[in-house]
Amino acid sequence: MNISVVGVGYVGLVTGAVFADLGNDVICVDVDEAKIEGLNNSVMPIYEPGLEEMIEHNARDKRLVFTTDIKFAVEQSQVIFIAVGTPPQQNGETDLSYVTQVAEDIGKHINDYKVIVNKSTVPVMTGDLVADIIEKSKRRAVEFDVVSNPEFLREGSAIHDTLVPDRIVIGAPNKNVAMILLELYAQLERPMLITDVRSAEMIKYASNAFLATKISFINFIANLCEKVGADVTQVAKGMGYDSRIGPEFLQAGLGFGGSCFPKDVESLIHTTERFGCSADILKAVMKVNRYRARHFAELIEEKLQGVSGKTLGILGLSFKPNTDDMRDAKSIEIIKALLDKGAAIKAYDPVSIDNSRKVLPQITYCDSSYEALEGADAMVLVTEWREFKSLNMEKVKQSMKRPIIFDGRNLYSQERKEKKGFSYYSIGLGTPPSREHNL
Repeated sequence: MNISVVGVGYVGLVTGAVFADLGNDVICVDVDEAKIEGLNNSVMPIYEPGLEEMIEHNARDKRLVFTTDIKFAVEQSQVIFIAVGTPPQQNGETDLSYVTQVAEDIGKHINDYKVIVNKSTVPVMTGDLVADIIEKSKRRAVEFDVVSNPEFLREGSAIHDTLVPDRIVIGAPNKNVAMILLELYAQLERPMLITDVRSAEMIKYASNAFLATKISFINFIANLCEKVGADVTQVAKGMGYDSRIGPEFLQAGLGFGGSCFPKDVESLIHTTERFGCSADILKAVMKVNRYRARHFAELIEEKLQGVSGKTLGILGLSFKPNTDDMRDAKSIEIIKALLDKGAAIKAYDPVSIDNSRKVLPQITYCDSSYEALEGADAMVLVTEWREFKSLNMEKVKQSMKRPIIFDGRNLYSQERKEKKGFSYYSIGLGTPPSREHNL
């Protein structure tokens, strides 16, 4: 099938690469000339495991083309995916300016029947907006249909999530249009749900808001565990065995960040209130999440009896492992809070240092975990990269000024670290009454 993908950000690039790998002819188009030139020279704008190899292979075989020519992309394609950014505005409302511009461009260049697919995360009724803009902009009397096909990709496992999704949601105006998308996805042999367009748009926001709610709920429980001497990891395990709840997204920590959950929850709040409904539950989710980084910074300051003049070794900067994405990364909030209190920061991340420098230029960047921890008053683990799990803790202990660990992701075992001579503090781990007298 001839496909074009407009927007070579995270979603667009992965979508285009995977569809090409499945045997389709794919044109990826973007207005960013530097990004397109880089891709044509095998320079990746993002880090995602396996993506570079997939792009190089399919570009070499001429199934994947990168261009800035939207006219060429529209005219050559039967199916056009819109995968441009939908950033939040200051009030939480979704900025649809990139989507509307693409819709206008499609309308100007549409030359025969096309299926226009909203892949970007957009508020309910955006499909109606896109259809209206294309209809007003088109210069030929041709038909088209607009479909909603939300993505459910997780950064760090985006290729797997595209090839082996939990479900494929297709919001189409009629069965004939739905069949075109069904044909495109058929070889994946995954569960498919056909809905109307507006329901498909709602599914993405409802899913992300629910997962964000689970994260904020377990972090709320973690705060209580710290007060009463309970262990949130055991509480979450007990909850997760309940088939009605499940273990996913019940890991207490520093809260959610990245490009999806924060903006999607805020966008749903705005949409909910615009239609006269109460968004109190979603506001509570965001309130809990906003406090997580500050809570962790306060824990560090309390246990170190102040951080002024102290050196802290930060491990992990990206918002999650296996990505270089710094959008809404908790490291930014934590580091800025510690800097404001007079701390000196040395930091290491396996892949996101270049992006980190753009938002945190005032800290010292290191080439390894051990370099970041050399002479440090404490280790502060922010992102749970796999390599941090297997550090040589004897080497770490010998290089640090003080053997203290603040674990923001509950990556380690308190018992094992304390046996090695570390003072260990994590999320949602209270002091049991039996230990209080020994402190």
